[in-house]
Amino acid sequence: MGSTITERTVGVYMRQMGIRAQWVKPHTQTTIHSDFSGKLKNLLDRNFSPDHPNCVWCTDITYIHTRQDGFVYLACIMDLYSRKIISWKLTKTLDTGPILESIKEARKQRPANEPIMIHTDRGVHYTCDLYRKLTRGMVRSYSAKGVPYDNACIESFHSLIKREWLSRFVKMNT
Repeated sequence: MGSTITERTVGVYMRQMGIRAQWVKPHTQTTIHSDFSGKLKNLLDRNFSPDHPNCVWCTDITYIHTRQDGFVYLACIMDLYSRKIISWKLTKTLDTGPILESIKEARKQRPANEPIMIHTDRGVHYTCDLYRKLTRGMVRSYSAKGVPYDNACIESFHSLIKREWLSRFVKMNT
């Protein structure tokens, strides 16, 4: 039928033949939903074309893997009218403080007479008390649980920056 062979022997043969095992990267959970209640409403409802600047902002956090520092986290705020990033912060930790600094910076750079709607997912950074205090006077809107399409513009930007920009600077080992 077959031969019994140890895992170590297979490893030795594979190294001799220059064969490497295919390794599958384990899933890394980057978002912990902190509020599953019905209090968080999706007011944006995928209407990604506001009438004027500073009407709707969307924000999210993404991770970027670096060779030297491991993971770093990028928090961006996008004005949906122009699709421009109006504020961003890069941090080595997922602490709430540095990420909320991007909101402070955006509000300082873009003061508005009318309330601004700020749309995000239900991550702990955007449901905590600090976020609620910081966004007082703004209209808060949240994506449905587990539905990235509700925040598609910023998700698309993060995907684009990883695929088209960051991957340009990865040197391949030959």
